[in-house]
Formats: sequence, C-alpha cells, structure tokens
Amino acid sequence: MRLNYLDFDYSEDADGTGTFDAMASALPAQLAALHAEITQVLAWAHQHWPDACGPSEDGGEWQYDLQGVQEVSTPLVLVLLPDTADGHLRSTPGQPAPPRTTLTLTISGSTDFCAALRDAFGIA
Repeated sequence: MRLNYLDFDYSEDADGTGTFDAMASALPAQLAALHAEITQVLAWAHQHWPDACGPSEDGGEWQYDLQGVQEVSTPLVLVLLPDTADGHLRSTPGQPAPPRTTLTLTISGSTDFCAALRDAFGIA
C-alpha cells in the first residue's frame, strides 16, 4: 500500500517501543484523500492487530494519537509609508486563502507491530 500524504518519521525508546510520527497539511480539495489515507493505516492496524490497541502497560501491542487543526491564512499587504522618517508600515488584510487542515498521526507499538507496519506501507 502506498502513502501519498503521510510521511512517517520513526523513533524508538529504550524499551524497544517504536513510534511513527506523521504530519500532513491539505487544502479542502485534498482533505478527503488525506482522511482516506489515515483511515487506511488505522483500519490496517485494527484488522491485523485486533483487540490489541492500547497502552503497552495495559497489554496493548499498539496505540495511536490523531489530532488536527484548521487554519485560515490571511496575507497582509504591507506598504512602507514614504513620508515618515521612522519607517512606519501600513498593513491591510488581503484576500483570505482557503482553509488548510493539518493532521498529525502518531502510532506506537511493539517491535513486531512496527515491523509489520513498515512492511505494509513501505515505511523506511
């Protein structure tokens, strides 16, 4: 399975628990594809490791954290006022850009889970 939006970074703690972190930012036109990709990864995990989602201290093999934020960026038109000796700027809000949604997905798990996730999605 190929991932187009999620680019995971991997780290491992002293106990051998691996963590994959990904952040993706999408405009409204790409948001459904980003949602589908996250759903694909989490559905794979639930399918291949059923009833194993939870903290390792509670016997879980894997767990995840999914968060998101939507932001609208409004550029400012900045003009240096030539008639001021101290260089004042005049700023006027420009046309707001479409909202961007940024989602972060963190998946952590046992050595076996991490190896299987890597194989399933071609994660280096």
